[in-house]
Amino acid sequence: MISEELQELLLQYCEPEDDLLKHIDRETNLKVLLPRMLSGHYQGRVLSMLSKMNNPKRILEIGTFTGYATLCLAEGLTADGIIYTLDINVELQEMVRRNFAKSQLNHKIQYLIGDAQQSIRSLKNEVFDLVFIDADKKNNGTYFDLIFDQVKPGGIIIVDNVLWSGKILNKAQDKDTKNISSFNDQIAADNRVEKLILPVRDGLFVIRKK
Repeated sequence: MISEELQELLLQYCEPEDDLLKHIDRETNLKVLLPRMLSGHYQGRVLSMLSKMNNPKRILEIGTFTGYATLCLAEGLTADGIIYTLDINVELQEMVRRNFAKSQLNHKIQYLIGDAQQSIRSLKNEVFDLVFIDADKKNNGTYFDLIFDQVKPGGIIIVDNVLWSGKILNKAQDKDTKNISSFNDQIAADNRVEKLILPVRDGLFVIRKK
């Protein structure tokens, strides 16, 4: 959504990646299909900043991929905080666990493999300060509805890819674009939350529960 030149400028004025994040980025691009799904440097710093501003005790991430965003979000956790990160891709599990083990934040990460909806239900006794939804886009609304009552007042829900490579702006008529547009409209009409879309990378919907 933004030019390469602007992207390079933005990177000059944000915090650098640490060595582990650089490694995950490089490894993902070399070894994993669809590496563009990785949050990357700039979006990672945005997620880190939002997490540090929220200072959450409990984070839920739906969609781990290779763990880059997980580590960025975990940077803002309280001393006794935990991030639960959910994914269904067993093929990436060994890589992800190996990289988490290299992090000083590893003891704060609970990595759950399986169907996300079932995993969310298994966490029904948790109350979340911050939720990041970055999984199968057709289920954005399902995940939002499932988790909403477990988000504390003042808590933040962040949803990725809500501009969908500009297809939302161009009103494309494919199924994925329609699903994302419908979810965006659902949030816009929801009076229980305050909301705005940040045009960061592929669009981050930042939603604050009243």
